[in-house]
Amino acid sequence: MTTYMAKPGAVEQKWLLVDATDKIVGRLASEIAVILMGKHRPTYTPHVDTGDFVVVVNCEKVRFTGKKWDQKTYAWYTGYPGQKTIKAADRLEKRPELILQEAVRRMLPKSKLGAAMLTKLKLYTGANHPHQAQSPEPTELASNA
Repeated sequence: MTTYMAKPGAVEQKWLLVDATDKIVGRLASEIAVILMGKHRPTYTPHVDTGDFVVVVNCEKVRFTGKKWDQKTYAWYTGYPGQKTIKAADRLEKRPELILQEAVRRMLPKSKLGAAMLTKLKLYTGANHPHQAQSPEPTELASNA
């Protein structure tokens, strides 16, 4: 008996559509990361990208629990001494899709394969997206808890 190992390009990738309205960021991000990695399939292979594409709409309507809107900060290095920081509430006003993208990115493998998986995540504010031609299947993730 041999263990099945998926070959690159052998797994057919589906397109899923997720509505992020009133979803908790961390719970939604963890389920999206599982789908991007392909761990929801029985043919999961760690060194091959076996995941699906995920289109997320209404990214501006996600929510945090507790006081995270005021206490959570995002920091990045600009090339100059020190770091830039921004609170989660301010990031929601300026670029709300980055909140979910950072949460998912940190749950993926830290490698070239993880970077390739992140490119399969498509985030949009509002209910419209340009991927109608791929006919993504509406999927319910991270039930409101």
